[in-house]
Amino acid sequence: MFIIESYRLAVVFCVITMLCWGSWANTQKLAGKSWRFELFYWDYVIGIVLFSLVSAFTLGSTGEQGRGFLADLSQAEMPNIGSAFIGGIIFNAANILVSAAISIAGMSVAFPVGIGLALVLGVLVNYLGDQKGDATLLFGGVILVTAAIVINAIAYGKMNKATGKASGKGIMLALGGGLLMSFFYRFIAASMDLNDFYSPEAGKMTPYTAVFIFSLGILVSNFIFNTILIRKPFARRVAHVFRLL
Repeated sequence: MFIIESYRLAVVFCVITMLCWGSWANTQKLAGKSWRFELFYWDYVIGIVLFSLVSAFTLGSTGEQGRGFLADLSQAEMPNIGSAFIGGIIFNAANILVSAAISIAGMSVAFPVGIGLALVLGVLVNYLGDQKGDATLLFGGVILVTAAIVINAIAYGKMNKATGKASGKGIMLALGGGLLMSFFYRFIAASMDLNDFYSPEAGKMTPYTAVFIFSLGILVSNFIFNTILIRKPFARRVAHVFRLL
């Protein structure tokens, strides 16, 4: 499988990841004019599963290092598969709340508050679980992100107070989504051998396999979560569907 060995290349991939992370929210906002976020979210989930499969059968199955995707999947133990699957369920619940918050409060507020809180709590949870990295840089960043969340929420409240709109629902959804999202990674990390990608521990999974199982957790749970939201949406508004139907 493909393994990143260069620190600089790893940073480049992190930047690409952050760009992609923000792109789906922008796409949702553009589609929101004629498409309820619950319907858009199905496209998003299907895209995650397809991308995880493509990655697994290409990057996850090429080269001589590590285990190939199919070989890795066949030897994975059920507790590790279940852990990654649960991570997908938690992520999906959190992401749906953040998506709902975006549809109500707007991306400029919901995304920084929800994802910012997930980043802050996620750093704390993961650092306590495995103390790696420079604590000064990590917690210095946490303080800055926390300050940004508070300022953003205050500004949103003042804006809606001036316009006479209710301001609590979107913020509460974003905070709930951020709280849940801070815990999903620990379940995925527990399913992998993070110390040795070249010769992973037997029963553990490589990142490509873990992400695929994670995506299945998102897909399966979406049949429950999104079905409930379609019938009882957070934001009650008229939404157009495909005119061809």
